[in-house]
Amino acid sequence: MNIQEKLFSLQDLKYRDFHAKLVPGIDKDRIIGVRVPDLRKLAKEIPLEDAKAFMGELPHKYIEENNLHGFIISNMKDFEAVIRELEAFLPHVDNWGTCDLISPKIFKKHLDELLPYIDKWLQSQETYTIRFGIEMLMSFYLDADFKSEYLEKVAKIRSEEYYVRMMVAWYFATALAKQYDASIGYIEQYRLEDWTHRKTIQKAVESRRLTPEQKNYLKTFSITNK
Repeated sequence: MNIQEKLFSLQDLKYRDFHAKLVPGIDKDRIIGVRVPDLRKLAKEIPLEDAKAFMGELPHKYIEENNLHGFIISNMKDFEAVIRELEAFLPHVDNWGTCDLISPKIFKKHLDELLPYIDKWLQSQETYTIRFGIEMLMSFYLDADFKSEYLEKVAKIRSEEYYVRMMVAWYFATALAKQYDASIGYIEQYRLEDWTHRKTIQKAVESRRLTPEQKNYLKTFSITNK
């Protein structure tokens, strides 16, 4: 049984219908209907040689193949190999779900080496490559390894793509929760695009990690007060 056949053996048609609503713009015929826990498990079970062959078969037809590909990369333990696979795979990522599940564990041990690649991804013309770069800054550089310059990298991004703008807002809402003093100036000075500014405040106000006082203060910076 090859990998595609294995995926179809895990098919859940009700889940396919549900999943199709979450990824607008993706043809339903490209969705098999495999639940995320099953994909994670399969990614760990595939023999190494089979995984290598599968990752070389780009582009994939089904969204679950892309998701499985992302999980395999996330489990890899060699930093340079992960980067090579990402450089080949990211241009084929075509939806937010696949993009957001890619989170290589090995990155935690190579934060300095990762930064030049993040800079490259942020300058990409590909929607989900940019989104992935922002997500990596959000995932790995908003805690002990935070530097204020990372906020500037994201604030400078300008895009008409909804899924890029939403990730910028998500990043800054998370930054407000984790690095409030460093990031509040971007709201006070209206440094973000209007849409992203509004969405950042909305997401921050919905967060349980900010105080009521912080949330009330953020609400004073509506676009009408700009």
